[in-house]
Amino acid sequence: MGRRRLLLILAVFVALIGTALVFLYVKSAKNVPTTSVLVATANVAAGESYDTALSAGKLQMQNVASSVADNTPNYVTSSTQLKGQTAAGPVYQGQVVVATQFSNDATPPPTESPLNIPKGDIAISVNLTDPDRVAGNIENGSHVAIFVTGILTRSGAGGASSTSTAPTTTTTRLLLPDVVVLNVGSPQPATTATKTDANGTETTETLPRTLLTIAVTQKEAQQVIVSSKALDLTFGLLTATSVVHPGPGTSTLVASLFR
Repeated sequence: MGRRRLLLILAVFVALIGTALVFLYVKSAKNVPTTSVLVATANVAAGESYDTALSAGKLQMQNVASSVADNTPNYVTSSTQLKGQTAAGPVYQGQVVVATQFSNDATPPPTESPLNIPKGDIAISVNLTDPDRVAGNIENGSHVAIFVTGILTRSGAGGASSTSTAPTTTTTRLLLPDVVVLNVGSPQPATTATKTDANGTETTETLPRTLLTIAVTQKEAQQVIVSSKALDLTFGLLTATSVVHPGPGTSTLVASLFR
């Protein structure tokens, strides 16, 4: 019986000590000096307007321990201090906002291209005459096959140019079998171009030209760009039943022309 009474007394004593400690902690916490600062209650994206973030509740004035505020240089003490500014970078939830995180001349991050470029591709543009773009029948979203025309040389062993077998005639050959056209520009004023064939004969033509923007991989972009600089490009409009395949091409040699 004496032992139980002793344990009961100890339990009451421990409870009293615990209550006293809690009381002292709460009392001391109430005495901790605080400062009203601007705090991010949700993530703010780079380029987001301060006013928009504030009205959405992403930024709020809160009381924090003065020691925390003092360790955050340039902290914001008024919800109107940054009015009209833009986030220069991302502001993360729980951060004490500092003035340098917003700026009057912050540039919003780049947005997605309106061209809807397929993932992994890039967009490039080529300038074509009306006959080389199916007389204006190519539209945004069309699929085309790209052909090149010019004096094309064959490669010898190891990829080296073989001058003994290199043809000196004009050849047309498939470059890319299926490419998506992202955008067709407006026709430009007609320009005059002079071409010289393999025999040295010059011809002059005056045709309007149009910029066509296509989606391609890096390798395909390199093929199209170098071809557009050195050769002539022609787009062929594809349909669901079109059939195109790589081959040696067709040259002005009679045997090649009619095979």
